[in-house]
Amino acid sequence: MPHLQSVDRALALLDELADAGGPLSAKSLASRLGCSLSTVYELLGSLSARGYVARGPRGYGPGPRIATLHTAFRRHVGADTAVSALLDRVRRATGAQAYFTVYRDGLITTVDTTEPLADPASPWQIGPETRAHATAHGKVLLAGLSRPERRRYLTAHGMARLTTRTITGQDRFEAEVARVRTRGLAVSVAEADPAYTCLAVPVPGHPRHALSVSLSVADYRRRGRRVGSLLADAVARFPALPE
Repeated sequence: MPHLQSVDRALALLDELADAGGPLSAKSLASRLGCSLSTVYELLGSLSARGYVARGPRGYGPGPRIATLHTAFRRHVGADTAVSALLDRVRRATGAQAYFTVYRDGLITTVDTTEPLADPASPWQIGPETRAHATAHGKVLLAGLSRPERRRYLTAHGMARLTTRTITGQDRFEAEVARVRTRGLAVSVAEADPAYTCLAVPVPGHPRHALSVSLSVADYRRRGRRVGSLLADAVARFPALPE
């Protein structure tokens, strides 16, 4: 299936550009993809023509069309201007960075944030969340699924031990999910990153949307209860998002 192979390689090329710390040369892309340089140039030509790739003085990077796709994705999951305003309000009230995360079609994705996008030190970035079992927003979203759905997700994505506090067993995770449902609040203290804590709540009317904040472990120990109350209050006054 040559056509499908070329599609797969084009998507793999985009993934490489997205995950790279800077521009990549065609030669580097060929090495990463395990294909010929001529094949990479063909892919780059097609993707550049459609705006998915842009060439600069130091190599290739994501093109302007990628931003359009992200805007469309935000629209489809309900991340409109009201969500951005809510995140800003939470950021001001709590003094912590805020995030909007969704579960859709078997994937958990952080869609919007108050975090500076250029901050490489942040443990939570816009895009697919691969550590849902260890994050507060992941716990909230997985708590909104049926047990069979949750089991399938955890089996498919794994429960890697990221720190000494990470929950890696499904039975223990089920107990954690029960606590999240009872409290209406999820907390992850140094489970995904040893230096950070995150707190999350579900968005009213839509259990597959979550609002969360992150702060240092030390800051959480000083004022975590207050931050949790402010987060719950902010989302409780937010109108339900459409399906």
